Amino acid sequence: LIMAERDNERYIVALEIGSSKVRAAIGIVDNLGMVDVVAVEEDKIIDKVRYGCIQNVEVAAAASNVLERLQANPAIAPREITGVYVSLGGRSLVSSVAEVSVTMPGETEITDSVVKELCVKAAATVNADRDVVDVVPVSFAVDNKSVTNPVGTFGHVVSARLTVVSCNSQLKRMLRRVVTERLGLNICDYITLPLAQAAMVLSDDERRLGCMFVDFGAETTTVAIYRGGAPVYLATLPMGSRNITLDLIALNYLEERAEEIKKVNGNALSPDPSRRAKGFAEGIDYTEVNNYIHARADEIAANIVAQIDYAGLTTANLPGGIVIVGGGARLRGFNELLQQQSKMQVRQGLPSGCVRITDGSIHGHEAVDVIAMLAQAVQLPESTCLTPLPEEPDDTTPESYESFEDENDPSASRIGRLDDDPDEETDRKKKAKKQEPTGKTANDEDRKPGGLPSLIGKLYDGIRRMTEDNSDQFQD
Repeated sequence: LIMAERDNERYIVALEIGSSKVRAAIGIVDNLGMVDVVAVEEDKIIDKVRYGCIQNVEVAAAASNVLERLQANPAIAPREITGVYVSLGGRSLVSSVAEVSVTMPGETEITDSVVKELCVKAAATVNADRDVVDVVPVSFAVDNKSVTNPVGTFGHVVSARLTVVSCNSQLKRMLRRVVTERLGLNICDYITLPLAQAAMVLSDDERRLGCMFVDFGAETTTVAIYRGGAPVYLATLPMGSRNITLDLIALNYLEERAEEIKKVNGNALSPDPSRRAKGFAEGIDYTEVNNYIHARADEIAANIVAQIDYAGLTTANLPGGIVIVGGGARLRGFNELLQQQSKMQVRQGLPSGCVRITDGSIHGHEAVDVIAMLAQAVQLPESTCLTPLPEEPDDTTPESYESFEDENDPSASRIGRLDDDPDEETDRKKKAKKQEPTGKTANDEDRKPGGLPSLIGKLYDGIRRMTEDNSDQFQD
């Protein structure tokens, strides 16, 4: 994302290249850190991105279209987008837990530099062929005593438990090829999408008590588990709502038609026989359709719940329940199915916190991803996303000043002179012109272009004659 400043405001642009669509958003950050979501745009894509990683750089065309529509927004034009914040997500995104410590000579005050050293040590535990994208502290201890924040305390040994999130190096490499090389834009920073979304849609209580965040996307489903206010587990499953669509193709539908059937009348719960032969198209057996949908949705829900065991936890450790976002979460009946399988409360995640949406055409529950990126970018170092506004013409010069030259004397400059304050030479020339015989009356003068209106000319002649008559009487 790139940010430009104007009247204490920052402009942020977020770009998310997902498996089924390219979506971008632009927001304005005020001096209190509140983000106004100005616009959200998206384009559908097919077979350009697999499991969150770009496979074909031609996806740049869709990204270009989306960003051009953002630029055309009245709140942005005529500025141009020069940089974006880019999301990181997909199948290659995984987490690991690192336990590291720093020993200092004697009892020493713990500073920010010590915490940074712990993070560096934790990042070094990841294989060199992977890129570290986030290091999130889970817990700290000073001289074996647990502390929430070690900065400002005194001790000899500082230890920490941190969650390290990493991705395949190809993920960033392909993003650079599209954004930097094809689009010619600067990548302001990378944002770990599931963590950004969780930070926005989860409440503080849910994070502290323990909960599960789920992003049910098109080709992947990401699960992040929080305990004690921090993520302790993150995994991405190679399955999503598109798997349900592909299953329906077996019923002899094109993918576009299968997607429409799924969205309009699909139901992830066990099919109701009474729905047979009811719907929006003849010849569709909804019992058969929903049998397919339920079977795949049931498998996805089971894999989501299984992540609790893989994290070494139980449902009792997660009283905050499950918070779900993503396009797949809007499939009718899926959230109820997940609640049945997990025996946990399930709710839809919505934008909250420092985000404000005043445009009724922007649906927060559909654009949680890019809106969360805008909110996260506020916490990152400032960067420029837009070109500055063009400078307006300087109209501070008084109208009574002119910069012209006399028609008959190019050397006679008038710069810096008032209209009613001519120099002696200009005044002399004007008087000489008035004394030259023209053979025209005032009425003749007022008939030429730019002359006085005829009525004013007649009044002028009348006043002149009266003056001449009075002058003659005075002489007599």
